Amino acid sequence: MSMTAILPEHPRLSRRFRLQYEEAQSRWVLLYPEGMVQLNPSAAEILKRCDGARSVDAIVSELEAAFNAQGIGPEVRNLLEEGQRRGWID
Repeated sequence: MSMTAILPEHPRLSRRFRLQYEEAQSRWVLLYPEGMVQLNPSAAEILKRCDGARSVDAIVSELEAAFNAQGIGPEVRNLLEEGQRRGWID
């Protein structure tokens, strides 16, 4: 098991990043002063919900309801942990 920082209860996208849809690339991206991160559709859906108001469990529940999926909690947490390591999540 890797030693990672504990996820915040209510994850929020870092102020250094801006999530937006790029028409030219037909995908969601995270913009930051040094560049851009292209997101796959799943990552974009998760990060759209990182507003500091929703808990991790609420994000998982909302995604499960929106996409008629069950048991996606581990994948959501993995993406949030990776985002936290990369500085996307506060």
